[in-house]
Amino acid sequence: MPNSRNKGATFEREIAKLLHDDLGIGFKRDIEQYRAADHGDLIPEDPDFPFVVECKRYAKGTGCSPDWWAQAQRAAEAAGKLPCVIYKYDRREIRCVVPFTALYEAFGSACRCDHQAELTFEAFCYLVREMM
Repeated sequence: MPNSRNKGATFEREIAKLLHDDLGIGFKRDIEQYRAADHGDLIPEDPDFPFVVECKRYAKGTGCSPDWWAQAQRAAEAAGKLPCVIYKYDRREIRCVVPFTALYEAFGSACRCDHQAELTFEAFCYLVREMM
């Protein structure tokens, strides 16, 4: 059984590959995340990618932890982008959490609110394509 850092790194690489396969955008792991605060986990090759991505992989749990969301918000604010948490629990589908603001922006509206939407991975990729 890999330690938590290795498990997280493996999940980050998996998400980078899935995003590349679906969006055609390359991603690399941000190793600065271990040295400095307020960094996301993945760096997109395309500077227009609208999110800072925080990846979380755990054996069990329910939903997106408020701590994860706060971490993603800090990193997104530092980068001038929107936060996104992509997480997975064992034997469950990958889930993506984004602010409602992203949904409004994707479809031509403006809204600032503090709510989040939880999406499937496929729906997240659709949202990204609409935003870009």
